[in-house]
Amino acid sequence: MKNILVIGATGQIGSELTMRLRREYPGGNVVAGYIKGAEPKGELLESGPAAEVDITDASMIADAVEKYDIDTIYNLAALLSAVAEAKPQLAWKIGVGGLYNCLEISREKNCALFTPSSIGSFGNNTPKKDTPQDTIQRPETIYGVTKVSGELLSDYYARRFGVDTRSVRFPGLISYVAPPGGGTTDYAVDIYYAAVKGDTFECPLKPGTFMDMMYMPDALRAAIEIMEADPSKLVHRNSFNIASMSFDPEIIYAKIKEYVPEFRMEYKLDPLRQQIADSWPDNLDDSCAREEWGWKPEYDLDGMTQDMLAHLRKKLFS
Repeated sequence: MKNILVIGATGQIGSELTMRLRREYPGGNVVAGYIKGAEPKGELLESGPAAEVDITDASMIADAVEKYDIDTIYNLAALLSAVAEAKPQLAWKIGVGGLYNCLEISREKNCALFTPSSIGSFGNNTPKKDTPQDTIQRPETIYGVTKVSGELLSDYYARRFGVDTRSVRFPGLISYVAPPGGGTTDYAVDIYYAAVKGDTFECPLKPGTFMDMMYMPDALRAAIEIMEADPSKLVHRNSFNIASMSFDPEIIYAKIKEYVPEFRMEYKLDPLRQQIADSWPDNLDDSCAREEWGWKPEYDLDGMTQDMLAHLRKKLFS
């Protein structure tokens, strides 16, 4: 894997994944694919090639693949859960129509394709604790519907056309680099910013709302490791449960207070985000990922909290 196109390279995951891939594969091209109005800046622009790639325009994807001799595509274009509920037609156009464009070009140009799924692909009928790899998926959001559709479509292209499609179901992702993008789990990013700034945090979810979360360095590593995995050992492809930690607002608040004793939190519930969160699992069983390609997280809640606070203090006050 030497020439990589990252579609959505200026987004929450893409901005960090593009830089990580450039460090991992310095001998090749890692192209930052962006849409008009979200052009790469700073190190992301200066450290490698960039191309305007609107995932809803198949010709743009094909042009970038051809120009840079791309052999691997990371498709990160999506509207996150809460935003997608306000724009369901656009969410489908990007999440499913855009994926179809990527799959067709991958079939024609013999590219490997990574398209992340999510804990949002599950619904109220799914077992909430230790959610199995293979279980019922009946999501209640358009975001979740696009993710389940993407899993099935990607598996179809792998089975029917031999396209090397692979994926993981990301938990909520926590990062100090890119700002939150409208996801239901983003409170777990915002809470660290509030703690470092000295603000009282207004939590949109009620106590006892457990969800799987993951620190971004682990998520980036998972995205790379699954694409490097031996395909002969993959029983599953689209998409693997991966897990790191599960907590509710009270637990993360208590952990932050260990390092910021004066920190305060109050509840200001967001009914839409609460409804979405209630339909998602408390924690995932990721044993298949561990067995089939050696997945193992490196960060727990304490390690992540120390690292987040240190980096945010430097980012906001240095």
